[in-house]
Amino acid sequence: MENPAIISRTSNNHHQLWFAFLISFLLFSLLLRFHYSNTFQSLNTVTTFSLNTTDSCHGRYVFIQTIPSRFNQFLLQNCQFITKGTDKPNMCPYMTNMGLGPEIKNENFSDGVLANTWYATNQFLLEVIFHNRIKSYECLTNDSGLASAVYVPSYIGLDISRFLWVANLTVRDSSGFELLRSLVEKPEWKRMWGRDHFVVSGRISWDFRRQFDDLAYWGSKFRFLPESMNMSMLAVEGSSWKNDYAIPYPTSFHPLLDNDVYQWQSKIRHQKRDFLFTFTGAPRPELEDSIRGKIIEQCRGSSLCKFIDCSHEKCDDPVNVMKVFENAVFSLQPSGDSYTRRSIFDSILAGCIPVFFNPGTAYSQYKWHFPKNRSEYSVYIPVKDVKEWNVNIGKVLLGIPENEVIAMREEVIRLIPKIVYADPRGKLDNFEDAFDIALKGILERIENVREEIRKGRDPSIGFADEDHYKYTFSDN
Repeated sequence: MENPAIISRTSNNHHQLWFAFLISFLLFSLLLRFHYSNTFQSLNTVTTFSLNTTDSCHGRYVFIQTIPSRFNQFLLQNCQFITKGTDKPNMCPYMTNMGLGPEIKNENFSDGVLANTWYATNQFLLEVIFHNRIKSYECLTNDSGLASAVYVPSYIGLDISRFLWVANLTVRDSSGFELLRSLVEKPEWKRMWGRDHFVVSGRISWDFRRQFDDLAYWGSKFRFLPESMNMSMLAVEGSSWKNDYAIPYPTSFHPLLDNDVYQWQSKIRHQKRDFLFTFTGAPRPELEDSIRGKIIEQCRGSSLCKFIDCSHEKCDDPVNVMKVFENAVFSLQPSGDSYTRRSIFDSILAGCIPVFFNPGTAYSQYKWHFPKNRSEYSVYIPVKDVKEWNVNIGKVLLGIPENEVIAMREEVIRLIPKIVYADPRGKLDNFEDAFDIALKGILERIENVREEIRKGRDPSIGFADEDHYKYTFSDN
Protein backbone atom coordinates (compact mmCIF):
# COMPACT_ATOMS: atom_id res chain seq x y z
CA MET A 1 0.00 0.00 0.00
CA GLU A 2 1.34 3.36 -1.08
CA ASN A 3 2.23 5.99 1.44
CA PRO A 4 -0.37 8.88 1.39
CA ALA A 5 2.33 11.48 2.00
CA ILE A 6 4.20 10.37 -1.11
CA ILE A 7 1.00 10.48 -3.20
CA SER A 8 0.29 14.02 -1.94
CA ARG A 9 3.80 15.27 -2.86
CA THR A 10 3.61 13.67 -6.33
CA SER A 11 0.22 15.32 -6.99
CA ASN A 12 1.55 18.72 -5.92
CA ASN A 13 4.54 18.35 -8.16
CA HIS A 14 2.26 17.58 -11.13
CA HIS A 15 0.15 20.66 -10.40
CA GLN A 16 3.25 22.83 -10.23
CA LEU A 17 4.57 21.44 -13.52
CA TRP A 18 1.23 22.08 -15.28
CA PHE A 19 1.07 25.58 -13.86
CA ALA A 20 4.65 26.37 -15.01
CA PHE A 21 3.95 24.95 -18.45
CA LEU A 22 0.77 27.02 -18.79
CA ILE A 23 2.56 30.23 -17.77
CA SER A 24 5.40 29.54 -20.22
CA PHE A 25 2.97 28.83 -23.06
CA LEU A 26 0.99 32.01 -22.45
CA LEU A 27 4.16 34.13 -22.28
CA PHE A 28 5.50 32.55 -25.50
CA SER A 29 2.19 33.11 -27.31
CA LEU A 30 2.07 36.70 -26.15
CA LEU A 31 5.61 37.36 -27.32
CA LEU A 32 4.94 35.64 -30.67
CA ARG A 33 1.74 37.61 -31.20
CA PHE A 34 3.50 40.87 -30.36
CA HIS A 35 6.35 40.07 -32.74
CA TYR A 36 3.96 39.06 -35.60
CA SER A 37 1.76 42.09 -35.12
CA ASN A 38 4.70 44.49 -35.23
CA THR A 39 6.19 42.76 -38.24
CA PHE A 40 2.85 42.81 -40.17
CA GLN A 41 2.27 46.47 -39.44
CA SER A 42 5.83 47.28 -40.35
CA LEU A 43 5.54 45.51 -43.71
CA ASN A 44 2.37 47.40 -44.52
CA THR A 45 3.97 50.70 -43.63
CA VAL A 46 7.05 49.98 -45.69
CA THR A 47 4.99 48.85 -48.69
CA THR A 48 2.79 51.94 -48.66
CA PHE A 49 5.75 54.24 -48.16
CA SER A 50 7.63 52.54 -50.96
CA LEU A 51 4.73 52.96 -53.40
CA ASN A 52 4.27 56.62 -52.58
CA THR A 53 7.91 57.58 -52.81
CA THR A 54 9.59 55.36 -55.37
CA ASP A 55 6.77 55.00 -57.91
CA SER A 56 6.02 58.46 -59.26
CA CYS A 57 3.22 56.98 -61.37
CA HIS A 58 1.31 55.50 -58.44
CA GLY A 59 -2.31 56.62 -58.89
CA ARG A 60 -1.50 58.05 -62.34
CA TYR A 61 -1.24 54.99 -64.55
CA VAL A 62 -3.40 55.05 -67.69
CA PHE A 63 -4.25 52.09 -69.88
CA ILE A 64 -5.18 52.70 -73.54
CA GLN A 65 -7.97 50.34 -74.46
CA THR A 66 -7.71 48.44 -77.75
CA ILE A 67 -10.69 49.17 -79.97
CA PRO A 68 -11.48 48.40 -83.64
CA SER A 69 -9.52 50.66 -86.00
CA ARG A 70 -12.73 51.86 -87.63
CA PHE A 71 -13.19 54.17 -84.61
CA ASN A 72 -9.87 55.99 -85.10
CA GLN A 73 -7.26 55.05 -87.71
CA PHE A 74 -9.86 54.37 -90.40
CA LEU A 75 -11.20 57.91 -90.01
CA LEU A 76 -7.75 59.41 -90.58
CA GLN A 77 -7.13 57.24 -93.62
CA ASN A 78 -10.55 58.08 -95.04
CA CYS A 79 -10.76 61.72 -93.99
CA GLN A 80 -12.71 62.66 -97.10
CA PHE A 81 -15.75 60.95 -95.58
CA ILE A 82 -15.80 63.15 -92.47
CA THR A 83 -15.91 66.44 -94.39
CA LYS A 84 -19.68 66.71 -94.13
CA GLY A 85 -20.78 68.10 -90.79
CA THR A 86 -17.75 70.28 -90.24
CA ASP A 87 -17.06 73.89 -91.18
CA LYS A 88 -14.44 72.84 -93.76
CA PRO A 89 -14.90 71.62 -97.35
CA ASN A 90 -11.95 69.27 -96.89
CA MET A 91 -10.79 68.01 -93.50
CA CYS A 92 -7.82 65.99 -94.78
CA PRO A 93 -5.19 68.78 -94.50
CA TYR A 94 -6.04 69.19 -90.81
CA MET A 95 -5.01 65.60 -90.10
CA THR A 96 -1.35 66.43 -90.73
CA ASN A 97 1.31 67.03 -88.04
CA MET A 98 -0.32 64.61 -85.60
CA GLY A 99 -3.63 66.46 -85.77
CA LEU A 100 -2.20 69.97 -85.36
CA GLY A 101 -2.91 70.79 -89.01
CA PRO A 102 -0.82 72.67 -91.61
CA GLU A 103 2.07 74.66 -90.20
CA ILE A 104 1.78 78.47 -90.36
CA LYS A 105 5.01 79.98 -91.62
CA ASN A 106 6.76 82.81 -89.78
CA GLU A 107 6.37 85.33 -92.56
CA ASN A 108 2.62 85.35 -91.98
CA PHE A 109 3.14 86.78 -88.51
CA SER A 110 4.76 89.90 -87.20
CA ASP A 111 7.85 89.68 -85.00
CA GLY A 112 8.18 87.45 -81.97
CA VAL A 113 6.77 84.20 -83.38
CA LEU A 114 8.90 81.07 -83.21
CA ALA A 115 9.04 78.53 -86.02
CA ASN A 116 7.29 75.17 -85.65
CA THR A 117 4.84 76.34 -83.00
CA TRP A 118 1.86 77.68 -84.98
CA TYR A 119 -0.59 75.54 -86.96
CA ALA A 120 -3.98 75.93 -88.63
CA THR A 121 -5.62 73.66 -86.05
CA ASN A 122 -9.24 72.58 -86.41
CA GLN A 123 -11.15 72.17 -83.15
CA PHE A 124 -12.58 68.78 -84.18
CA LEU A 125 -9.06 67.34 -84.25
CA LEU A 126 -8.78 67.63 -80.45
CA GLU A 127 -9.48 63.89 -80.30
CA VAL A 128 -6.44 63.15 -82.47
CA ILE A 129 -4.22 65.64 -80.61
CA PHE A 130 -5.20 64.15 -77.25
CA HIS A 131 -4.54 60.62 -78.49
CA ASN A 132 -1.08 61.56 -79.76
CA ARG A 133 -0.26 63.34 -76.51
CA ILE A 134 -1.28 60.40 -74.34
CA LYS A 135 0.87 58.03 -76.39
CA SER A 136 3.92 59.76 -74.91
CA TYR A 137 2.43 60.09 -71.41
CA GLU A 138 5.03 59.05 -68.85
CA CYS A 139 2.65 56.84 -66.88
CA LEU A 140 1.18 54.66 -69.62
CA THR A 141 0.92 51.00 -68.75
CA ASN A 142 0.23 47.81 -70.68
CA ASP A 143 -0.95 46.19 -67.44
CA SER A 144 -4.57 47.26 -67.04
CA GLY A 145 -4.49 45.96 -63.47
CA LEU A 146 -2.17 48.83 -62.55
CA ALA A 147 -4.23 51.46 -64.33
CA SER A 148 -6.09 54.17 -62.47
CA ALA A 149 -7.96 55.11 -65.67
CA VAL A 150 -8.81 53.53 -69.01
CA TYR A 151 -8.64 55.81 -72.05
CA VAL A 152 -10.88 54.90 -74.97
CA PRO A 153 -9.12 56.24 -78.11
CA SER A 154 -12.24 56.67 -80.22
CA TYR A 155 -12.41 59.74 -82.47
CA ILE A 156 -16.03 59.90 -81.52
CA GLY A 157 -16.69 63.46 -82.71
CA LEU A 158 -15.15 62.91 -86.13
CA ASP A 159 -17.12 59.69 -86.41
CA ILE A 160 -20.52 61.17 -85.49
CA SER A 161 -20.00 64.17 -87.78
CA ARG A 162 -20.69 61.85 -90.72
CA PHE A 163 -24.16 61.00 -89.41
CA LEU A 164 -25.48 64.04 -87.51
CA TRP A 165 -27.50 65.20 -90.49
CA VAL A 166 -28.76 61.73 -91.42
CA ALA A 167 -32.53 61.46 -91.06
CA ASN A 168 -32.39 57.77 -90.12
CA LEU A 169 -31.88 57.70 -86.33
CA THR A 170 -30.81 54.05 -86.37
CA VAL A 171 -27.93 54.95 -88.68
CA ARG A 172 -27.11 58.02 -86.61
CA ASP A 173 -26.83 55.97 -83.41
CA SER A 174 -25.25 52.79 -84.80
CA SER A 175 -21.62 53.79 -84.34
CA GLY A 176 -22.11 54.50 -80.64
CA PHE A 177 -23.77 51.12 -80.08
CA GLU A 178 -20.89 49.37 -81.84
CA LEU A 179 -18.25 51.15 -79.76
CA LEU A 180 -19.95 50.24 -76.50
CA ARG A 181 -20.42 46.64 -77.63
CA SER A 182 -16.67 46.35 -78.17
CA LEU A 183 -15.91 47.86 -74.73
CA VAL A 184 -18.24 45.80 -72.54
CA GLU A 185 -16.65 42.58 -73.79
CA LYS A 186 -13.26 43.60 -72.35
CA PRO A 187 -12.16 42.39 -68.88
CA GLU A 188 -11.28 46.02 -67.97
CA TRP A 189 -14.94 47.01 -68.23
CA LYS A 190 -16.07 44.58 -65.54
CA ARG A 191 -13.76 46.01 -62.84
CA MET A 192 -15.81 49.18 -62.38
CA TRP A 193 -18.41 48.64 -65.10
CA GLY A 194 -16.88 51.47 -67.12
CA ARG A 195 -16.68 54.12 -64.41
CA ASP A 196 -12.90 54.28 -64.82
CA HIS A 197 -13.22 54.74 -68.62
CA PHE A 198 -13.12 58.08 -70.42
CA VAL A 199 -13.40 59.31 -73.99
CA VAL A 200 -12.48 62.66 -75.59
CA SER A 201 -14.52 64.68 -78.09
CA GLY A 202 -13.68 67.69 -80.24
CA ARG A 203 -17.41 68.32 -80.56
CA ILE A 204 -19.63 69.67 -77.79
CA SER A 205 -21.09 66.96 -75.58
CA TRP A 206 -24.63 68.08 -76.46
CA ASP A 207 -24.07 66.44 -79.87
CA PHE A 208 -24.27 63.09 -78.08
CA ARG A 209 -27.30 63.80 -75.89
CA ARG A 210 -30.44 63.39 -77.96
CA GLN A 211 -33.09 62.63 -75.36
CA PHE A 212 -35.87 61.40 -77.65
CA ASP A 213 -36.05 59.23 -80.75
CA ASP A 214 -37.57 62.03 -82.76
CA LEU A 215 -36.05 63.71 -85.82
CA ALA A 216 -36.96 67.08 -84.32
CA TYR A 217 -34.18 66.51 -81.74
CA TRP A 218 -30.50 67.03 -82.49
CA GLY A 219 -27.59 64.65 -82.18
CA SER A 220 -27.02 61.03 -81.28
CA LYS A 221 -28.17 59.42 -78.05
CA PHE A 222 -24.76 57.90 -77.28
CA ARG A 223 -24.41 59.56 -73.86
CA PHE A 224 -27.84 58.32 -72.77
CA LEU A 225 -27.06 54.67 -73.48
CA PRO A 226 -26.69 52.84 -70.12
CA GLU A 227 -23.08 51.76 -70.72
CA SER A 228 -22.06 55.21 -71.93
CA MET A 229 -23.58 56.79 -68.83
CA ASN A 230 -21.03 54.85 -66.78
CA MET A 231 -18.18 56.54 -68.69
CA SER A 232 -16.87 60.10 -68.50
CA MET A 233 -16.50 62.36 -71.53
CA LEU A 234 -14.01 65.19 -71.91
CA ALA A 235 -15.30 67.60 -74.55
CA VAL A 236 -14.78 71.20 -75.65
CA GLU A 237 -18.13 71.93 -74.00
CA GLY A 238 -19.73 69.95 -71.23
CA SER A 239 -23.47 69.35 -70.95
CA SER A 240 -25.46 69.74 -67.75
CA TRP A 241 -24.81 66.09 -66.83
CA LYS A 242 -22.15 65.38 -64.23
CA ASN A 243 -20.21 62.82 -66.26
CA ASP A 244 -19.37 65.36 -68.98
CA TYR A 245 -16.35 67.62 -68.42
CA ALA A 246 -15.23 70.62 -70.44
CA ILE A 247 -11.62 71.00 -71.55
CA PRO A 248 -10.19 73.85 -73.66
CA TYR A 249 -10.73 74.15 -77.38
CA PRO A 250 -7.42 73.71 -79.20
CA THR A 251 -5.81 76.95 -80.32
CA SER A 252 -3.22 77.31 -83.09
CA PHE A 253 -0.27 77.63 -80.70
CA HIS A 254 1.44 74.31 -79.88
CA PRO A 255 4.74 74.90 -78.06
CA LEU A 256 7.50 72.34 -78.29
CA LEU A 257 9.55 73.59 -75.34
CA ASP A 258 9.21 75.82 -72.28
CA ASN A 259 11.10 78.58 -74.06
CA ASP A 260 8.36 78.80 -76.69
CA VAL A 261 5.87 79.65 -73.94
CA TYR A 262 8.17 82.16 -72.24
CA GLN A 263 8.88 84.00 -75.50
CA TRP A 264 5.22 84.20 -76.48
CA GLN A 265 4.22 85.46 -73.03
CA SER A 266 6.92 88.13 -73.20
CA LYS A 267 5.73 89.25 -76.62
CA ILE A 268 2.09 89.78 -75.67
CA ARG A 269 2.95 91.25 -72.27
CA HIS A 270 4.52 94.23 -74.05
CA GLN A 271 1.96 94.40 -76.85
CA LYS A 272 0.55 97.85 -77.66
CA ARG A 273 -3.26 97.76 -77.68
CA ASP A 274 -5.16 100.40 -79.63
CA PHE A 275 -8.73 99.36 -78.78
CA LEU A 276 -10.46 99.00 -75.43
CA PHE A 277 -12.53 96.02 -76.55
CA THR A 278 -13.29 93.86 -79.57
CA PHE A 279 -15.90 91.42 -80.79
CA THR A 280 -15.09 88.78 -83.38
CA GLY A 281 -18.11 86.88 -84.60
CA ALA A 282 -21.17 86.79 -86.83
CA PRO A 283 -24.69 88.05 -86.11
CA ARG A 284 -27.25 85.47 -84.97
CA PRO A 285 -30.57 87.08 -85.92
CA GLU A 286 -32.31 83.70 -85.86
CA LEU A 287 -31.52 83.29 -82.14
CA GLU A 288 -34.05 85.42 -80.29
CA ASP A 289 -32.36 85.05 -76.91
CA SER A 290 -28.89 85.90 -78.24
CA ILE A 291 -27.19 89.03 -76.93
CA ARG A 292 -25.01 89.23 -80.04
CA GLY A 293 -27.19 91.75 -81.82
CA LYS A 294 -26.90 94.31 -79.00
CA ILE A 295 -23.18 93.63 -78.59
CA ILE A 296 -22.53 94.20 -82.30
CA GLU A 297 -24.64 97.36 -82.22
CA GLN A 298 -22.64 98.77 -79.30
CA CYS A 299 -19.31 97.79 -80.82
CA ARG A 300 -20.11 99.35 -84.17
CA GLY A 301 -21.22 102.54 -82.45
CA SER A 302 -18.08 102.96 -80.37
CA SER A 303 -14.65 104.22 -81.42
CA LEU A 304 -13.26 102.15 -78.54
CA CYS A 305 -14.32 98.86 -80.12
CA LYS A 306 -13.06 96.84 -83.09
CA PHE A 307 -15.71 94.61 -84.71
CA ILE A 308 -14.75 91.75 -87.01
CA ASP A 309 -17.78 90.39 -88.86
CA CYS A 310 -17.09 86.71 -89.41
CA SER A 311 -19.86 86.45 -91.97
CA HIS A 312 -17.64 88.51 -94.31
CA GLU A 313 -14.07 88.15 -93.01
CA LYS A 314 -11.83 85.12 -92.50
CA CYS A 315 -12.24 84.44 -88.80
CA ASP A 316 -10.86 80.92 -89.25
CA ASP A 317 -7.50 82.39 -90.23
CA PRO A 318 -5.38 82.22 -87.04
CA VAL A 319 -3.15 85.07 -88.18
CA ASN A 320 -6.06 87.50 -88.64
CA VAL A 321 -7.71 86.44 -85.39
CA MET A 322 -4.57 86.85 -83.31
CA LYS A 323 -3.85 90.30 -84.74
CA VAL A 324 -7.30 91.49 -83.68
CA PHE A 325 -7.07 90.14 -80.14
CA GLU A 326 -3.50 91.36 -79.66
CA ASN A 327 -4.71 94.88 -80.44
CA ALA A 328 -7.48 95.01 -77.79
CA VAL A 329 -7.56 95.07 -73.99
CA PHE A 330 -10.87 93.17 -73.64
CA SER A 331 -12.69 90.66 -75.85
CA LEU A 332 -16.46 90.20 -75.73
CA GLN A 333 -17.44 86.52 -75.46
CA PRO A 334 -21.19 86.00 -75.76
CA SER A 335 -22.54 82.49 -76.32
CA GLY A 336 -22.33 81.22 -79.89
CA ASP A 337 -24.29 78.40 -81.50
CA SER A 338 -23.81 76.75 -78.11
CA TYR A 339 -22.70 78.12 -74.74
CA THR A 340 -18.96 78.13 -75.45
CA ARG A 341 -16.61 79.45 -78.16
CA ARG A 342 -13.10 78.68 -79.33
CA SER A 343 -12.65 82.46 -79.41
CA ILE A 344 -12.35 82.44 -75.59
CA PHE A 345 -9.04 80.63 -75.81
CA ASP A 346 -7.77 82.55 -78.82
CA SER A 347 -8.30 85.79 -76.90
CA ILE A 348 -6.56 84.50 -73.77
CA LEU A 349 -3.67 83.35 -75.94
CA ALA A 350 -3.37 86.95 -77.16
CA GLY A 351 -3.39 88.35 -73.61
CA CYS A 352 -6.86 89.82 -74.19
CA ILE A 353 -9.12 89.80 -71.10
CA PRO A 354 -12.40 87.94 -71.79
CA VAL A 355 -15.80 89.47 -70.98
CA PHE A 356 -18.54 86.91 -70.33
CA PHE A 357 -22.32 87.32 -70.29
CA ASN A 358 -23.45 83.82 -69.32
CA PRO A 359 -21.95 81.50 -66.65
CA GLY A 360 -22.22 78.58 -69.07
CA THR A 361 -19.71 80.14 -71.44
CA ALA A 362 -16.74 79.55 -69.12
CA TYR A 363 -17.31 79.62 -65.35
CA SER A 364 -19.39 76.44 -65.08
CA GLN A 365 -17.39 74.74 -67.82
CA TYR A 366 -13.60 74.89 -67.51
CA LYS A 367 -13.28 74.41 -63.76
CA TRP A 368 -10.06 72.40 -64.03
CA HIS A 369 -8.31 75.03 -66.14
CA PHE A 370 -9.59 78.43 -64.97
CA PRO A 371 -9.15 80.07 -61.53
CA LYS A 372 -12.07 79.74 -59.12
CA ASN A 373 -12.12 83.50 -58.63
CA ARG A 374 -13.39 84.66 -62.02
CA SER A 375 -12.66 88.32 -61.32
CA GLU A 376 -8.94 87.51 -61.41
CA TYR A 377 -8.94 86.93 -65.17
CA SER A 378 -12.27 88.09 -66.61
CA VAL A 379 -15.17 90.55 -66.50
CA TYR A 380 -18.72 89.30 -65.91
CA ILE A 381 -21.71 91.25 -67.23
CA PRO A 382 -24.75 88.97 -66.69
CA VAL A 383 -27.56 89.03 -69.23
CA LYS A 384 -30.64 87.47 -67.69
CA ASP A 385 -33.16 88.96 -70.10
CA VAL A 386 -31.95 90.16 -73.51
CA LYS A 387 -34.99 92.36 -74.10
CA GLU A 388 -34.52 94.25 -70.84
CA TRP A 389 -30.72 94.37 -70.95
CA ASN A 390 -29.40 97.90 -71.48
CA VAL A 391 -25.87 97.89 -70.02
CA ASN A 392 -23.31 100.15 -71.70
CA ILE A 393 -20.35 97.80 -72.18
CA GLY A 394 -17.82 100.54 -72.92
CA LYS A 395 -18.78 102.44 -69.79
CA VAL A 396 -18.40 99.30 -67.63
CA LEU A 397 -14.95 98.53 -69.02
CA LEU A 398 -13.75 102.14 -68.75
CA GLY A 399 -14.81 102.11 -65.10
CA ILE A 400 -12.35 99.34 -64.17
CA PRO A 401 -9.27 100.85 -62.46
CA GLU A 402 -6.04 100.61 -64.46
CA ASN A 403 -4.24 98.62 -61.76
CA GLU A 404 -7.02 95.98 -61.84
CA VAL A 405 -6.81 95.78 -65.64
CA ILE A 406 -3.04 95.22 -65.45
CA ALA A 407 -3.51 92.50 -62.80
CA MET A 408 -6.18 90.74 -64.87
CA ARG A 409 -4.04 90.83 -68.00
CA GLU A 410 -1.10 89.35 -66.11
CA GLU A 411 -3.32 86.54 -64.82
CA VAL A 412 -4.55 85.91 -68.38
CA ILE A 413 -0.94 85.68 -69.57
CA ARG A 414 -0.18 83.21 -66.76
CA LEU A 415 -3.11 81.08 -67.94
CA ILE A 416 -1.67 80.60 -71.43
CA PRO A 417 0.22 77.32 -70.85
CA LYS A 418 -2.86 75.88 -69.12
CA ILE A 419 -5.12 76.42 -72.14
CA VAL A 420 -2.84 75.33 -74.99
CA TYR A 421 -2.01 71.79 -76.12
CA ALA A 422 1.74 71.30 -76.43
CA ASP A 423 3.12 69.65 -79.56
CA PRO A 424 3.12 65.84 -78.99
CA ARG A 425 6.65 65.79 -80.44
CA GLY A 426 8.01 68.11 -77.73
CA LYS A 427 7.99 68.32 -73.95
CA LEU A 428 7.24 71.08 -71.45
CA ASP A 429 9.18 70.70 -68.19
CA ASN A 430 8.08 73.76 -66.22
CA PHE A 431 4.44 74.01 -67.31
CA GLU A 432 1.32 71.87 -67.20
CA ASP A 433 -0.60 72.29 -70.45
CA ALA A 434 -4.31 71.71 -71.16
CA PHE A 435 -3.71 67.99 -71.67
CA ASP A 436 -1.84 67.56 -68.37
CA ILE A 437 -4.54 69.37 -66.39
CA ALA A 438 -7.38 67.47 -68.09
CA LEU A 439 -5.74 64.12 -67.38
CA LYS A 440 -5.09 65.07 -63.76
CA GLY A 441 -8.74 66.10 -63.43
CA ILE A 442 -10.18 62.85 -64.76
CA LEU A 443 -7.79 60.77 -62.63
CA GLU A 444 -9.01 62.62 -59.52
CA ARG A 445 -12.60 62.09 -60.60
CA ILE A 446 -12.09 58.33 -60.97
CA GLU A 447 -10.22 58.10 -57.65
CA ASN A 448 -13.19 59.78 -55.94
CA VAL A 449 -15.44 57.07 -57.39
CA ARG A 450 -13.09 54.38 -56.06
CA GLU A 451 -13.19 56.00 -52.65
CA GLU A 452 -16.99 55.77 -52.67
CA ILE A 453 -16.71 52.05 -53.48
CA ARG A 454 -14.18 51.52 -50.66
CA LYS A 455 -16.65 53.12 -48.25
CA GLY A 456 -19.30 50.63 -49.35
CA ARG A 457 -21.39 53.21 -51.17
CA ASP A 458 -23.13 52.85 -54.52
CA PRO A 459 -20.84 54.55 -57.11
CA SER A 460 -23.75 55.13 -59.49
CA ILE A 461 -25.39 57.63 -57.13
CA GLY A 462 -24.69 61.10 -58.52
CA PHE A 463 -22.24 59.83 -61.13
CA ALA A 464 -24.32 60.73 -64.19
CA ASP A 465 -27.02 62.96 -62.67
CA GLU A 466 -28.13 66.16 -64.34
CA ASP A 467 -27.00 69.39 -62.71
CA HIS A 468 -29.99 71.70 -63.01
CA TYR A 469 -28.07 74.64 -61.54
CA LYS A 470 -25.03 74.53 -63.82
CA TYR A 471 -26.11 77.54 -65.86
CA THR A 472 -27.75 79.49 -63.04
CA PHE A 473 -27.00 83.22 -63.19
CA SER A 474 -25.26 85.02 -60.39
CA ASP A 475 -24.72 88.74 -59.92
CA ASN A 476 -21.39 88.10 -58.16
